[in-house]
Amino acid sequence: MNLLEIFFRRRVYFSIMQRRLHPLEGIVALFALFLVLALTVGFAQAGEVSGAPRAQKVMLLRSSAVLVQDADTGEVVINKNSEAVVPIASITKLMTAMVLLDSGVDLSMRVVLAREDVDTFKGSRSRLRTGSVLTRDELLLLALMASENRAGAALGRTYPGGTQALVEAMNEKAAELEMTDSHFVDATGLSKRNVSSARDLAKLVRAAHGYPLIREYSTRDRATVTAFGRPLSFRNTNGLVRSSHWEIGLSKTGYISEAGRCLVMRVRLASKDLIVVLLDSWGKHSRVGDANRIKKWLEGHTASQRSS
Repeated sequence: MNLLEIFFRRRVYFSIMQRRLHPLEGIVALFALFLVLALTVGFAQAGEVSGAPRAQKVMLLRSSAVLVQDADTGEVVINKNSEAVVPIASITKLMTAMVLLDSGVDLSMRVVLAREDVDTFKGSRSRLRTGSVLTRDELLLLALMASENRAGAALGRTYPGGTQALVEAMNEKAAELEMTDSHFVDATGLSKRNVSSARDLAKLVRAAHGYPLIREYSTRDRATVTAFGRPLSFRNTNGLVRSSHWEIGLSKTGYISEAGRCLVMRVRLASKDLIVVLLDSWGKHSRVGDANRIKKWLEGHTASQRSS
């Protein structure tokens, strides 16, 4: 309980004790006290910051589930609903990429995009027309960097044994990583039945960071491929990779309506390697806003520790 709250409570209490209030004054006083209590509880639930002084504990984050974890020690720095199991949208593609690379398939193999690769479930758009021919390597790049759904679907379809075999391998990989909150049903993340928790996704990011190709492709700013003899340019769906203020070692975004805006990263912040997981963030730019708020707090907190 902060000093302002204590003072306000006592002020209201003594006012009531010293004289009999007019009924309207009593209602106003009770409403004001309720408002103070509601704000106190709301701020306390905004985000739990481990190891922070009480005066710095409040951080308003718009993501429904948040986890910031030291990548080396596993120490939790920020935790908000990290155990909640929710849809994860295209974060799924990190698992798709790991299983694909584990299989040792030929990345130089040319793949023709087929009608089966078109998203008829969500109706998401793609600039890759059916009949386009790309290498498996190019499809992997576009799936990770630009979150291209047809690229992800084609990777699943051409996996040895097809998409179903890939999905089975993805769930086996999840079990191997002890991702007990996670379940996968497709290669793209378009289904809301691809679910996980922030604490599980921290495990996924840690494992995916061990693949040099995933690190490179997920953080590349832009890329150009050729389809039907014409160049097609794509950009990374995480604009932070283009910022000179961020040092990002792995990145993946995700969005479907059931999952909200999602973002996972491995970053270098405040002289530490950190895993950042932001799930179900409302608003088009709120996941980036949350990432910047976390960055600002961590850098400020580190600076205050050094000066003290």
